Amino acid sequence: MNVFLKQVFGNRGVLMISPYHYNGKFKKQYSYNRAVNEAEKIVGYPTSFLRLRWLLNDELVNVALHMRKLIGTNHPLLNTAKELILNKQTPAWGLIVLLISKAGGLSREFLHVECDITAGILHSQRNLAEITEMVRTSNIIHKSILNISSNDKDIDVLNFGNKLSLLTGDYLLSSSCKELAELKCHDVNELISTCLRDLVEADFIEPRDSQNRPIPSPPLKEHKEVVVSNQFDDEVLTISEVLGNAKAEWTLRHLLDGASLLAKCCQGTLILAGHPKSFQKLGYLFGRNMALGWQARADLSAFNPLRTTEPFSLICAPLMFHLQDNQEYYPKFLKMVEENDIDYRELRNVIRTGHGLEKTNKMLKELSETALKVLEEFPDNSSRDALVNIINSA
Repeated sequence: MNVFLKQVFGNRGVLMISPYHYNGKFKKQYSYNRAVNEAEKIVGYPTSFLRLRWLLNDELVNVALHMRKLIGTNHPLLNTAKELILNKQTPAWGLIVLLISKAGGLSREFLHVECDITAGILHSQRNLAEITEMVRTSNIIHKSILNISSNDKDIDVLNFGNKLSLLTGDYLLSSSCKELAELKCHDVNELISTCLRDLVEADFIEPRDSQNRPIPSPPLKEHKEVVVSNQFDDEVLTISEVLGNAKAEWTLRHLLDGASLLAKCCQGTLILAGHPKSFQKLGYLFGRNMALGWQARADLSAFNPLRTTEPFSLICAPLMFHLQDNQEYYPKFLKMVEENDIDYRELRNVIRTGHGLEKTNKMLKELSETALKVLEEFPDNSSRDALVNIINSA
């Protein structure tokens, strides 16, 4: 691990971002880390190495060497690399897929060579967990691409960073497609293909800023509670019913941009185990609510008192709820975005004066409770208990 960090950031970078460096969040994350460690013992594999097994191969070590050229340019690929390597506040999605696999069990007898005897799951289910991590990571890396102007300082180095982001993301995505084909399961192949479609659709939802990052739509003057459908629902909302409705728009954007990946991979691992469609649906619903709940928690963490000036996502739930409740503030917000002059300290203070944080907390509680309710339909076993502990401790 330290070898890779040194290759990317040099000796100084290792000291600055060392995972052993104490900070104020350590105690808060202790119970969550402990729950994750216990869960990894249950599936028989430290899933933090799911990513490292392919992240530290020869191809990507060469990428790491080239990334050192970006130091000092503030290219987003550097921050992305730090987040991915250190797993900072990043849930182990592969772990969730493995736990769902073991919690659901096998619906029939499988050949001995197909099973991982020590973990009690199929080799194909473990491969799907790796695919989940690879697709998610490739999507995160692709988002590190900058829109560069000819007037930008260090334009050549920034363009180089964009090439690294594009090629690294493409390499991981192509590797995941190869692994997916080797599962030799048409239903799972088709299902995961729709995840890739969802990720692309998320990038075409307007409006966006100059860097093609999403921003909230103008709030609807009259809004009502609507529920964004999933693949099991017959009724589908129109885009006009969703955009401008804070909760629905937040759900749609984050569902397409990642939550559907975890949901469908949890569904897919139950397909591999031969479970009926009614049980597969439970996997989908759990993964969907788990991923959205994690996103809501990440949105709230941006308003930690220790974070005063750091940038945060402009489609975070607290901001979207605040704009819906205070529609007169939207023109001022839009002007700041258009002029690329956002004072994040001021924006945080404005949001704290409203009910955005309170509504996000309420939504987080609803998502967590729904995920726990879905788990009640699974057999009572240690894997189900581990998932409950992760939800309750996060």
